[in-house]
Amino acid sequence: MRIVLPAAIISALFMTAPVFAAPCASLTALKLPATTITAAEVVPAGAFRPPGLRPDALPADELRAFERFPAFCRVQGVIAPSSDSHIEFEVWMPLSGWNGKYLGVGNGGYAGSITYWAPGVTTSNDPTLQSALMAGYATSSTDTGHEAGEIDGRWALGHREKIIDFGYRAIHETAEKSKSIVHAFYGEAPRHSYFDSCSNGGRQGLMEAQRYPADYGGVIVGDPAASFTHGTVEIWWEQQATEKDPASYIPADKWPAVQAAVLAKCDARDGLEDGLIDDPRRCDFNPRMLLCHGPESPSCLTAPQIAALEKIYAGPRDPQGRQIYPGLLPGGETGGPIDWAAAISGSARGHTVMDGLLAGWADLMQNPIGHSHSISAESLARLYDVALGRILDATNPDLTAFEARGGKLILFHGWSDPGIPPLATVDYYERVVARMGRTDAERFTRLYMVPGMPHCVGGSGPNTFGAKMLSALDRWVEKGVAPQAIVATKYRTNGDPTSGIARTRPLCPYPEVARYKGTGSIDVAANFACGAPPR
Repeated sequence: MRIVLPAAIISALFMTAPVFAAPCASLTALKLPATTITAAEVVPAGAFRPPGLRPDALPADELRAFERFPAFCRVQGVIAPSSDSHIEFEVWMPLSGWNGKYLGVGNGGYAGSITYWAPGVTTSNDPTLQSALMAGYATSSTDTGHEAGEIDGRWALGHREKIIDFGYRAIHETAEKSKSIVHAFYGEAPRHSYFDSCSNGGRQGLMEAQRYPADYGGVIVGDPAASFTHGTVEIWWEQQATEKDPASYIPADKWPAVQAAVLAKCDARDGLEDGLIDDPRRCDFNPRMLLCHGPESPSCLTAPQIAALEKIYAGPRDPQGRQIYPGLLPGGETGGPIDWAAAISGSARGHTVMDGLLAGWADLMQNPIGHSHSISAESLARLYDVALGRILDATNPDLTAFEARGGKLILFHGWSDPGIPPLATVDYYERVVARMGRTDAERFTRLYMVPGMPHCVGGSGPNTFGAKMLSALDRWVEKGVAPQAIVATKYRTNGDPTSGIARTRPLCPYPEVARYKGTGSIDVAANFACGAPPR
């Protein structure tokens, strides 16, 4: 007698035993241009320790995240598009539960390692191989062609091809090769391909949309170092302001007093006293109100320190007063993990994150001696533009080719970013609107500015939204539903969902801001609506 099984049961039987076009281990034989697959193996479900992970550096709840790894096919390879290229990359593909999509993840700083994982896997706005895999994506990452720490630029000395790999070629090559590997393994190409990253990774995402519009159908760009050249001039400008004259150095313990004074002056300007400034451009804080009138203390600034802070807010300008690059904005001087204390003050004068970045930049410029105190910001910008602008800068507002292919772009930036001035991203977005026309631009791009958030994560405001933003991009690409408000969450302890929710707040498409409806808790997103900024 013939037994006919219901279709749902047949489907379930096949789902429990997936059939792949090629076994994972066989992918070492895959032939791709200028590429060698060095390893391919199945990693069983359970505990997986990415290279470089020190268990003692993570709290128990973070370690438990590694115990939930699904089984996946791990492919390692090297791409060599030039005789001096050695671009290491990895592709991770879930053995079950693949969502049919591919997600490329980027790098911070000067790259130099594959982005396996990061603390706060469930709250990060910057995906990793770990978080992408756990969300069901086939995913990949690259070291961009060198091995080094994120602020170490010594690899660049005498290696222009490696600088080109870092600048744009490695991310593009990795996207192409990764999608071919995904196709070979599953027997079908990804339905959609996305890129999502922050900081230098944001620059990488913009570079992909500008140079290689066919690589990704959707791109999320966070706090992008889009103009690497002029952004470095701004870092140099800060260093000159606080370190050229030892009396101008602002110790880390003074930033809480600065932020308190800024909030006292400007917090209520948006109609709500909530410890956040919705748009710091509207804040008319004058640092001179903090002038010490007696002995110097953490609650006041000396005259040279005030002059330094005024320069930091102003940003570098040429002799005619024209802006070379925006300065930082008031209101987020504390609240890390990378806050003004780390970026500008460091542990001591000359020992800051920015000092390290400038040392690395000198190597990219093939100048191991470093930077001169006597050169002007204008001359420095011109020098950087000629040397590296065409390789590193992702500032082209013409996204016609990306838009024509149906590409969607979401940008975000923390208003309190001490590493990359937020107005640089506002300026880029507005130049895209000017170049493409507002109607066309709004068909494929959105900008979200995040009150109280410093560089990519953390801060005093609701700052966790990465997974929701990726879902919004997915709906936009796949279903044509343009994103509107995206709800961000602040946990009582930043990065720890188990600590409980302290506040939720909608992030609104720029230039709109979250406006309180007038009733209910100011800690609940439902009591806000997106609207025009208050006058």
